[in-house]
Amino acid sequence: MAKNIYGDALVPCSTSPLTGFFRNGKCDTCADDSGMHTICVQVTEEFLQFSQQRGNDLSTPQPGLHFPGLKPGDFWCLCLARWVEAYNAGLAPRVRLESTHASVIEFIDLEVLEKFAVTV
Repeated sequence: MAKNIYGDALVPCSTSPLTGFFRNGKCDTCADDSGMHTICVQVTEEFLQFSQQRGNDLSTPQPGLHFPGLKPGDFWCLCLARWVEAYNAGLAPRVRLESTHASVIEFIDLEVLEKFAVTV
C-alpha cells in the first residue's frame, strides 16, 4: 500500500479531474513513472502560466487523452521536478500533504513542504 509523507495511507489527490500516474486519483508511483507524479498540489493561475512557459501546458483540454485541462483551485499529481523548479522561481503551488507520496521527502525537506500545506 502506498504511503504519504507521514507514513499513513496515501489519500486521493483528485478524482475530478482524475489525476495520478495510474489515473486512479492518487499520487502513487512506480519505476515506469519517470516524471515522479508524486506531489499533490492545488494549482494557481500563476503556476499554470509558469508550467506552460516551461513547455507543459496543463490548462488546455486534451480530449484525446481524456484531460479536461486544469483551472486554478484544481488538485493535481504534479511531477516532483516541476514543483522544485516552481519553488526555486517563487511560484510553487500549495501542497496537500496527506496526498503526497512518501518518496517526496527524499528530495524535499518536510519543513519546506509544511510551509506550503493546504487542507481540504
